[in-house]
Amino acid sequence: MNLHGKDIKIFAANANKPMAASMAHTLGLPLGKSEVTTFADGEISVSIGESVRGSDVFVVQSISKPVNHNLMELLIMMDAFKRASAGRITAVIPYYGYARQDRKAKARDPISAKLVADLITAAGADRVLTMDLHVPQIQGFFNIPVDHLLGVAILVPYFCKKFEGRKDEVVVVSPDLGSVARARKFAEKFDAPLAIIDKRRPKANAVEIMNIIGEVKGKSVIIVDDLIDTAGTLCQAAEALINMGGATEIYACATHGVLSPPAHERLENSRIKELTLLDTIHADEEKKLDKISYLPVAPLFAEALERIYKDKPVSPLFV
Repeated sequence: MNLHGKDIKIFAANANKPMAASMAHTLGLPLGKSEVTTFADGEISVSIGESVRGSDVFVVQSISKPVNHNLMELLIMMDAFKRASAGRITAVIPYYGYARQDRKAKARDPISAKLVADLITAAGADRVLTMDLHVPQIQGFFNIPVDHLLGVAILVPYFCKKFEGRKDEVVVVSPDLGSVARARKFAEKFDAPLAIIDKRRPKANAVEIMNIIGEVKGKSVIIVDDLIDTAGTLCQAAEALINMGGATEIYACATHGVLSPPAHERLENSRIKELTLLDTIHADEEKKLDKISYLPVAPLFAEALERIYKDKPVSPLFV
């Protein structure tokens, strides 16, 4: 494995081209010339329009809906760069699809997150740059270096500015026990108390709220999660915090806005005042809601990319 390429080249598949273009612009670089299309039979075609021999190549692609198609775009694109003698290939994956299939929940289950890691490595990635994996242990599924950025570095300053002068009115809430570590990190950086919602999930995409651990009465609440899919957990948590806990207003934030149906309908009719997401998954304009706002991740990724290229530590970005 080459430790260092001769120059930086940033390429994008089709999942989140605006983010890749913003990353390149931040670094004062053009986006690499490439085209990813689909044949009539559904096969993916990749064409690289410039030399990458000896270059440090960064391929930007979120594994978001359509998940399998976007994953194959990433794999085929990396294979093209490997065969074109790129010096080093970094898979920049703002949203890592299949991350929730990280263990065997019952007998004969696959561990799809591990399979995806193996595919990315086999396709030619020398390292991975990603953000807020569903569980950080997924880093161990790779036998190559993984730089794992954290969304709180962007979300906390946003909410500090929003609640400037009245931070003592705020409680940070974890929507379930699995998100406690993430919410605690947010609460520590925001300097606010933490509450936890204890819930039971009887079946997939169905949530029953059981109890609120902590005091939220008369407080503004910020619910912190890694991703919002169908928004069932989030909307029920907001309802419980107001009806059971006595919270006055509900804000929510997450790194990844998957927003599968019926998420938009649920959010529109929910008690949530504002949902703040990062743009790791590209949002079509027609699918946006007034109560959903997006913060850009390109500046943070661009800084991480530059540090990787210059062989500098990425860890300062986690502070």
